Amino acid sequence: MMEQCDRDDLDDRLAGALIAWKLQQAAEADKWAEAYENTGYVFTYENGQPLKPQYATRLFAKLQEKSGLPALTFHGQRHEAASLLLAAGTDVSLVAKRLGHSSVSITSDIYSHMIGSASRQAAENASALVPARKAGAHTLHTQPV
Repeated sequence: MMEQCDRDDLDDRLAGALIAWKLQQAAEADKWAEAYENTGYVFTYENGQPLKPQYATRLFAKLQEKSGLPALTFHGQRHEAASLLLAAGTDVSLVAKRLGHSSVSITSDIYSHMIGSASRQAAENASALVPARKAGAHTLHTQPV
């Protein structure tokens, strides 16, 4: 089982989807009565048993094809999410925590190519906040004393 995540780690849309899913599971538990197995898993069959990994993989592939999304393995989503977080300038320690890596160095080693480009993007973003010098403007060292 995965550990509980902090509510602050989820955006409102994802939190809403998970709440709706929890309500669906509660309805299924009522319907199945004593036959329902409360396993504590988030994604389950209607009887409460956890989804088999191959089922989730096949379902993902079907949904991906149906929606017209580009080809990406189920596990590839993890790498895509990490890459997007780093490209957005998220601190590598937060990415490591979300991925469940035991140390930041593991994340840094795997995503070093992304960290470099994210660092450059962060520098460019910071630079964009500083107004460019206007032509003909005096600087401190050219002003008379």
